[in-house]
Amino acid sequence: MLKQIKTILVVIAALAVLASCQTANKDVRDQARNAIETGVQPAENMEVSVEPTNIPTGPTTVMEFEETEFDFGVVQEGQKVSHTYKFKNTGTEPLVLSNAQGSCGCTVPQWPRDPIAPGKSGEIVVEFNTQGKAGNRNQKVTITANTNPPQLFLSLKGQVAGGEGTDLQMNQ
Repeated sequence: MLKQIKTILVVIAALAVLASCQTANKDVRDQARNAIETGVQPAENMEVSVEPTNIPTGPTTVMEFEETEFDFGVVQEGQKVSHTYKFKNTGTEPLVLSNAQGSCGCTVPQWPRDPIAPGKSGEIVVEFNTQGKAGNRNQKVTITANTNPPQLFLSLKGQVAGGEGTDLQMNQ
């Protein structure tokens, strides 16, 4: 009997935690939707992003990229290659990017922190530092957003030849 009571208490506690997480996600979505509708940006201290392991829940939208793969060709080791991935929110809900994570520390994405209204566009800039990365490369970036599926992938690929070089911008 005591074991059953403990089990019931654990289940109730787990449900309470899940319910509070859902409420927090709903609050962020409501604030994002309000910011777009009123034109008033959320306060600086408003926490819009979530941890990389947290998958957004609730209403989803559609994020369409012009391209998800970029071939930078052959560059010299030591060069920094950057590319801009352009996307559009083609869904009916505000698009909230909660995280963008490179496959290693040499691949660094910069993504919009503010919600993207339906029909609006945005950009993700990915920089790849080739220092110490000679050979064929296929660098990945994982984007987490309120989309279905919640994770999308971008890639930079090409060949890094040994030797020193200069910075190279690849915004095509």
